[in-house]
Amino acid sequence: MDGLINAMGALAGAEGGSGAGSGAVEVVAVRGDVVVVRVGDVVLKAHERGTDGSALGARLEVARGLGGVLLAPLGPPVEVLGRVVTRWPFGEAVPQSAPEAFPLVDAGRLLAELHLAPVPPGTPEAGAWSRMVRAVRETPSGAPGADVVRGAFGTLPDPPRGSALIHGDWHLGQLLRHDGAWRLIDLDDLGWGHPAWDLARPAALLLAGVLDGREWDRLLTAYLDAGGPAVDPADPWAALEAPARALVVQMAARALSASVRDGVPLEPAQEALVATCDRIVSAHRGPRRG
Repeated sequence: MDGLINAMGALAGAEGGSGAGSGAVEVVAVRGDVVVVRVGDVVLKAHERGTDGSALGARLEVARGLGGVLLAPLGPPVEVLGRVVTRWPFGEAVPQSAPEAFPLVDAGRLLAELHLAPVPPGTPEAGAWSRMVRAVRETPSGAPGADVVRGAFGTLPDPPRGSALIHGDWHLGQLLRHDGAWRLIDLDDLGWGHPAWDLARPAALLLAGVLDGREWDRLLTAYLDAGGPAVDPADPWAALEAPARALVVQMAARALSASVRDGVPLEPAQEALVATCDRIVSAHRGPRRG
């Protein structure tokens, strides 16, 4: 790990330019395989092992063409010690400790603008469904609640298909303020797909009782006011119910995996997700078997 972090720091210093990438290396986050560091005004991200550098490069090209919506990278992906690494400008993250300060209107507007943008030729398929399936498959079998999560996965219908440009792993932490404006970040799953996937995570948190209904209404209203095409304003849940169910399963699976990996109990919000999986199993039956 130290070797990777030092190599990422050296990359920032070598390519930052004008001192932008100079200074001490600060570890911002370590989430499983993913490592994020900051050097001056440059942020570097080492992506998960096995990341397809070519597909990620195509996604970053999309970001360069949508600089008013997506945070543009500081160059193409590079390989560092066998890992795909990307470089980004530093910015102000969403304040996770103050939900009332979330830029919900900006978030809804940016999401609508993304969904309305043309899909450039060569854009990969979004990774929303595959990310959810991987989370379930990686859930430790012995984890308390694993059977419930897999049972909820078994109720899911086939994923909705679509051809809009979507983020693929969107939530309220996927925003960054740069040069005075909010932008969408973390583009590993950007691509074409059904736009309901991008509203599915906050919708899932609403179903689990984790997201306040007033916050959901502000987000959805801003999205619809900006012309967002994911849902019918008269019946948003017709398009959202199945993707929201899938995101409950994904978040619960990830929570169980992290609990086992780190040796810590589930937090109350995570317990609520597992409990929601139990309700899904009781309310739905489907043909999927993993």
